[in-house]
This record gives sequence, structure tokens and C-alpha cells, in this order.
Amino acid sequence: MLDFSRWKIAIIAGVCLFFALLAIPNLFSEDTRGQFPAFLPSRTVNLGLDLQGGSYLLLELQFDRYLYEQLNGVVDGLRAEMIAKNIMYQGLGITGNAVKFTLIKPGDATNIKSLVAKIAPDMEASDKGNGSYEVTFSENALSAKKLQLLEQSMQIVNRRVNETGTREPIIQRQGNSRIVLQVPGLQDPERLKALLGKTAKMTFHLVDENASMTDLMHGKTPAGTRILYEEAHSTTEKNPVRMPIAIKTRVMLSGDMLVDAAATFDNQTNEPVVSFRFNTAGAQKFGEITRENVGKRFAIVLDDKVITAPVIRSAILGGSGIISGNFTTESANDLAVLLRSGALPVPLKVIEERSVGPSLGADSISAGKRASLLGVVLVMGFMLINYGLFGIFANVALFFNLVFIMGALSLFQATLTLPGIAGMVLTLGMAVDANVLIYERIREELRNGKTPFSAIESGFRIARATILDANVTTLIAAILLFYFGTGTVKGFAVTLAIGILASMFTAILLTRLMVSVWLRRTRPKVVPI
Repeated sequence: MLDFSRWKIAIIAGVCLFFALLAIPNLFSEDTRGQFPAFLPSRTVNLGLDLQGGSYLLLELQFDRYLYEQLNGVVDGLRAEMIAKNIMYQGLGITGNAVKFTLIKPGDATNIKSLVAKIAPDMEASDKGNGSYEVTFSENALSAKKLQLLEQSMQIVNRRVNETGTREPIIQRQGNSRIVLQVPGLQDPERLKALLGKTAKMTFHLVDENASMTDLMHGKTPAGTRILYEEAHSTTEKNPVRMPIAIKTRVMLSGDMLVDAAATFDNQTNEPVVSFRFNTAGAQKFGEITRENVGKRFAIVLDDKVITAPVIRSAILGGSGIISGNFTTESANDLAVLLRSGALPVPLKVIEERSVGPSLGADSISAGKRASLLGVVLVMGFMLINYGLFGIFANVALFFNLVFIMGALSLFQATLTLPGIAGMVLTLGMAVDANVLIYERIREELRNGKTPFSAIESGFRIARATILDANVTTLIAAILLFYFGTGTVKGFAVTLAIGILASMFTAILLTRLMVSVWLRRTRPKVVPI
């Protein structure tokens, strides 16, 4: 048990050195870390919202709006199909969460379910009698759709937040329609709310040149068009003028074919613009549209607002273009972020907002440091008083236990929260339990008359099984906390699990190595324990 080959010693020393190098960057400022050589680690532990301050947003999916759009599509699809098949109907429209209509000829009922299955496969058509039909989503379909939309929205929220340069946002699901977003370090959430409040659904439409401004001002448009507004900025007015513009309802090209977008500057005017690039299919379609509509205005619409509507001067065959629209540098960058991250499948509404100031976070860190330091000092003092030299060995192991925790948190870029600090303090207190078990067993073996070498060897060997059993059960509890917990509970579970693994390593290997080296060098006749 006390024999260590050179390769075992090298591995233990290498592990200690590795985690020490990972933990060291936490002692230096960001500017100092930037001067480190490239081969040295520079990652640090990320502080959570409760430690460094930041913003908390609770977002809710506007599922009713999504459902209305889906039902509207079903109405349009049914109308087109029934007209094409000469099916007479009346009262086709949306009532509540269903599409309702009545057949004039009951004999046409045989085609209804096949039509609904073709237009909306995940919806059901119910015969209400007297030729009346109701088309709805089933409860299972609605639940599955909500969950799918929630997962998609979380991914897009994550991309949008990360695109702003914010580090380690915490994004979690709450129920089946809400998203919790915590952004440490962000004190002003207004820009973030603006980014998340936009669906960012971009489409390209031709402008109806036949619509007069007078008609548009009175809300009159030709068939197949709708009125949207384009902001015309003035250099002398702070508020933009909203100009009505008639765009054709047909979507010529969808923004989901975009593969990249970036904020840049116009070569001629030096004004901020947004460059974009389509995928292969989008580039081909974009080229065809611009070639066939030279001299016509082409509107770029984002969330039912016309960003710009330039005249097509010539065919654009490269699959890329530029969006100009009186942008500032920040607004151009925000639009590029929205386009790169993709459109939200459903609008999000901020229903709760909280901000944690940096002073409160600093107080939490200070309190956590004091608690950790006091806990370490008391534990080390206890071990030193009760076990003397062996207490020093335990204290060295305790120090490396803390190093392992900080190094692992830095390596995995984990977010440290206030409960996480509590987990560290608890772990440090529990870390010496293994040493106490070993040392008390050694004392018992010495009282039974064994030699120092035999007593120490028996103490480590017999206590090892107990140490493993106790720590494994606690580790299982930490894993369950991480799996079923959310937010700060997970932070507690992470630090607890890392601390448990570190304490097993330091007690079973590191402490045993130090005792073995001391025992072989001094050959004591009496063990100072």
C-alpha cells in the first residue's frame, strides 16, 4: 500500500501541477492574463449573476400568435383547395383555436379529411353535423409543438446572446412555455431585450408601383398587396417619418436561405450597412428575381417593417448583397446578429425583469471569500492540533483540493454562483473526513501494538473502502441534484461533485504519497499522530 513506483509518483505530481496551472489565472487580472505565453492556460472561473451582477429576464412564448398564423395558413390552404375542387362552402374562418366552415353540399364531405391531411398533416377534421366541420390540433400535437418551439427558441436566444459578446449566459426552460435568461455582467438589458423582442423573420417582396401615395395614406391598396411602413430618417428631426409602402404579399425569397450577415461600411458613402450572403439555392433564386425585375423596387421586410426598398439596377448573380437603411454602427451590428442567429419560430415576451447590481455581487463574493477562508483556517487548525505532523499532510491535501476545484471550474468554464461557493465550503469541510478516518484507524492499529509501518499501511488499506463508499453515495446525490436541479442548484452540485472527486484523489493518493515518503526517509519508531 505504501510502495509508489516512479511512474505513479510522476502521475500524481503531474495531476497536481496540471490543476495548479489551470487555477493560477484566477489570481491575475484580465490584462495580466493577456500577457501570458500562448501555451499557458488563461481561462478563469466565470462568475454567476449573483456574484458579479447582471440581468435576469423571464421570457414567454407568444404561442397564441403562432397558432393564429398556423390557422390562417390552413384557412388559405383550404380555400384554395376547395375552390380548385369545386367544393361549395360557407363561413370559412378562425374561431378560437380552430378553423370552422360549413359545406353547402353534404356530398362533398368525403374529400374533407384528405384535404386537411394534405394541408395540415398534424391537424384533425371533426364532423360537427349538418355539414359543419372543425379543424383543430390534438392536445398531443399542441404539447409536442410547444416543446419543439421552446427548444428552437432557446437555441436562437443562446446564439443571439452569444453574438453580442456576452460570456456564459444561463438559459433554462421553465415549464412548457417560458425561458429563464440570466446574463452575468450585463447591467443594461435594454439592448438585449430589443434583440430578443424581435422575431427577425426576414422576407423579400416586390413593391407595387401602381399604388398611389394618396391611396396608401387612406389605407387603399390593389388586390394582392398590403401596406407596410418604411422609416425615412431626416437629418433635422430626431423621430423618423413612417412612410407607407405597398408591397406584394407574395414572398419572393425567404430569409431562412441566408448563411451569413455582417455589419460593414459602404465604400462610397462610408455609412454603416449590413452585408448578407445566401446559400446556393437562395443565390440562384435571388439572381433569377433580380434579373427578371430590373428597374423595379425590391423591399426587404423584417418583422413586418420595411428596412429598405431599393430599385434593382441590374441582376445580382453572386448570391450576396447589401442592406442600407440609415443605420448606426450599433443598429447595423444588431441586425447582423439577428440575421445570423436566425428567426425565432414564435415571438417572445419579457414578462419579468430583474437587475443585480455589481455592488451586491461584490458583497456576495466578499462574504463567500470570508466564509471560505474562515472555514479553511478552522479546519486546518483542527487537523494541526489533533494530528500534528499528519495534520500538516492533511492540510497540504486540503490546499490541493481547493486547487483542483478552481482548476476544474476554469477548465470547463463553469459558472460559479453563491450556492456554488457554499458547495466549495462544504466540500472543504468534508475533504478532511477521509484523512480523519485514516488517521483514527492508524491510532487504533498503534494501540493494538503494531509497528509504525504496519499500522500506517493497515490504516490506509482498511479506511479506503469506507472512504470510497461514503464519497460515492454523496457523489450520486450530487449527480441527481445536477440532473434534476436548475440554476443555482446545478452550480452547487457541480462544485460538490468536483470537490468529492478531488478529496478522494488527495486522501487516497496524495496524502498516502506524502506519508510514504516521510516514513521511508525517517524510519520513525514512534508515529507522531
